[in-house]
Amino acid sequence: MVSPLYHMGWYHLFYQYNPDAAVWGNITWGHAISKDLINWFHLPFAMVPDQWYDINGVWTGSATFLPDGRIIMLYTGSTNDEVQVQNLAYPANLSDPLLLEWVKYPGNPVLVPPPGIGTKDFRDPTTAWLGPNGKWRVALGSKVNKTGITLVYETTDFTSYELLEDVMHAVPGTGMWECVDFYPVSTTESNGLDTSVTGPGIKHVLKSSLDDDKHDYYALGTYDPVSSKWTPDDPELDVGIGLRLDYGKYYASKTFYDQNMQRRLLWGWIGETDSEAADILKGWASVQTIPREVVFDKKTGTNILQWPIKEVEKLRSKSTVYKKVVLEPGSLVPLDVGLATQLDILATFEIDKEALKTSVEADVGYNCTTSGGASSRGAFGPFGLVVLADESLTEQTPVYFYIAKGTDGVAQTHFCADQSK
Repeated sequence: MVSPLYHMGWYHLFYQYNPDAAVWGNITWGHAISKDLINWFHLPFAMVPDQWYDINGVWTGSATFLPDGRIIMLYTGSTNDEVQVQNLAYPANLSDPLLLEWVKYPGNPVLVPPPGIGTKDFRDPTTAWLGPNGKWRVALGSKVNKTGITLVYETTDFTSYELLEDVMHAVPGTGMWECVDFYPVSTTESNGLDTSVTGPGIKHVLKSSLDDDKHDYYALGTYDPVSSKWTPDDPELDVGIGLRLDYGKYYASKTFYDQNMQRRLLWGWIGETDSEAADILKGWASVQTIPREVVFDKKTGTNILQWPIKEVEKLRSKSTVYKKVVLEPGSLVPLDVGLATQLDILATFEIDKEALKTSVEADVGYNCTTSGGASSRGAFGPFGLVVLADESLTEQTPVYFYIAKGTDGVAQTHFCADQSK
């Protein structure tokens, strides 16, 4: 999926079922346009699988804005032999504010799997960035045996490419890397950065979607533009073995730079449990998340921060405010908010600082998934909100915090969701 900013608003390309096809592979690219990233207008198909190099699917791609005003799109196609190749496309008419028609480069494919890479292990090109030699660089996901890798190619014209000798990064045991994302974050400012920015005060995020477990992982690190190698800050939190972008159902995400508001925005994809037959009957499959803004966490220095874009506030039609609600241990306080099928909740909790300071309880091994959920009681938690609940509370989903102290007396806050009921 790709989401460039265009002069009429936000332009979003996404996977869409071809209603005339009954197989997952035969995917088209639908597209939509929006002025606020919240309200979208559905447009006709952008690209369909109609060439030998993409007849089994027009798959993930990324857009790049070039300095001369052109927009190029690199995307993965699955050939009639089910070989994964990379193809080039561009708008038929840049003056069309809706970019309704796209042209596939007649010399496609522009990239095929290199020696040593499986024919089905070569996909999902990133947005391009400029290297120090003035050439554009594009990263792709792949694997060698069970080692997930990121390949990097250089190009000057986006039709011919040179594979750099060494991979950008590799992590043994992580399997196939899909939907690789690579971008800079400022360690000093709160704004986003163009994908080509490097230099002091900048770290680079490398993210991968692991095909083996269908989760999105990322790590912070240092990028050497001369060698085109990326090194994680903490090897124990490397891509695929450390931090996840989201601990719910969230996959195949992609960031892009909003040059108008100088922010980096993140899209995510949420798969569903419907059968393929049901998806074909209803004409759509899966949903997109609300876009999020991404910044470096200057407080910890070890991760990124994400927050729903401020445009989401346009969806708020009314508000109910509760202040100074006291939560005693074991208490449950009802909040009368009316129909709760769609809520945007802002909650701030204040903990008794003196009690926190004097408590000697140590819970160093607390883990959201293995520590008993919301029923596991400690000195400072769990506390939070019970959502998706029926009146008798036989069905409920606590979204809660748990404060656990280490043996060194330092407190850590865990943010969890208990789906057991």
